[in-house]
Amino acid sequence: QVQLVESGGGLVQAGESLRLSCAASGSIRSINDMAWHRQAPGDQRELVATITRSVTTNYADSVKGRFTISRDNAKNTVYLAMNRLKPGETAVYYCNVKGWYSAGFIDAWGQGTQVTVSS
Repeated sequence: QVQLVESGGGLVQAGESLRLSCAASGSIRSINDMAWHRQAPGDQRELVATITRSVTTNYADSVKGRFTISRDNAKNTVYLAMNRLKPGETAVYYCNVKGWYSAGFIDAWGQGTQVTVSS
């Protein structure tokens, strides 16, 4: 099995920054795509950013220029640096990892980390 552990959420004021981390562990063979999603209360989960194994990145239009996704393949970890946060970005942030482990393909989700942005 594969486990994802997220960290880095918290309470910040509008305009401040946070950095989220998500570390994957278990019988991992390789990780392909890694991504961050978020879900605000009453809303559907939305894609924030993705990064491929070859470090190609993609961002939601609303976060372009403010958020940066990165990864450390040696640590099976994905990061999300969030700058100039806005109150409307208060949400639970989830990491998602797709790849291969000892028993086959896996599409795993973290438990979520709360990000609260006050105005």
